[in-house]
Amino acid sequence: MNAYAAMKQYQTVNVNAQVSEADPHRLIQMLMEGGLQRIAQAKGAMQFNNVQLKGELIGKTIGIVGGLREALDFDKGGEVAVNLDRLYAFMIQRLSIANLKNDSAILDEVAALLRDVKEGWDGIRQY
Repeated sequence: MNAYAAMKQYQTVNVNAQVSEADPHRLIQMLMEGGLQRIAQAKGAMQFNNVQLKGELIGKTIGIVGGLREALDFDKGGEVAVNLDRLYAFMIQRLSIANLKNDSAILDEVAALLRDVKEGWDGIRQY
């Protein structure tokens, strides 16, 4: 895993946290948490017909998911990393469609996928 790339992506989306003190496992958790928060915020902006804010928040979510993709370690992760890469690419595609179609159901779909990945990630510990 490229922890530096994950940290840089997290800082880019302006999420307040102690990034510099977090271990690589926690950085990925923070990215996922930030992605879920941005999706919820984008859904709210969508409901209030705030097109500009919705677009900004979905763009930040796409950046976060892109950061998760960049942090994948294909040497250590093998088939799991390949599958996550495909899933993250799918999420990015769906987020773009949600933005274009103003479709909150797609945001819910991506949030559910990201929650599932986060649940798995939360269940492992690095030593």
